[in-house]
Amino acid sequence: MLTLSIDGVDALRTRLDAYPAALVSELAAKAQELAGALADKVKHQKLAGEALESRSGALAASIAAEVAGDGEDVVATVGAFGDVKYAAIQEYGGKTGAHEILPSKGGVLAFVAEGAMHFARRVQHPGSLIPERSYLRSSLDEMSAEIVAALAAAASESWGQT
Repeated sequence: MLTLSIDGVDALRTRLDAYPAALVSELAAKAQELAGALADKVKHQKLAGEALESRSGALAASIAAEVAGDGEDVVATVGAFGDVKYAAIQEYGGKTGAHEILPSKGGVLAFVAEGAMHFARRVQHPGSLIPERSYLRSSLDEMSAEIVAALAAAASESWGQT
């Protein structure tokens, strides 16, 4: 009869039991850091002339990073939050329908066309074809290798700390 005894089984079991919680915690911290870096890239590069020229700054101001976890999963979201109606059409492109433009202040619209100043109570806009100007997906694509490497390193570091 052969008897086998392994020293340290209880310590190994404790370490393995602690690993999922430590991993989720490490990944959540790294995801928060990476999502912030991605949001910064979108705001300070893509929306500062690389993909779109800033006019009012409303789109850049709407860009935020959110990280949520439920103990098992970690989800990072970077996007335009709030009421910036043109965010999606700039990202994906599209066509606007014909619509009437009315003055929001005062009684008339004032605009320059063909080198002359024009005034009108209303203008019928024929619609526009907006090209894709990806600022979110292109930023994620450019950072994807860095993100994958950083998350893999965080997982490895987590194993070493448990």
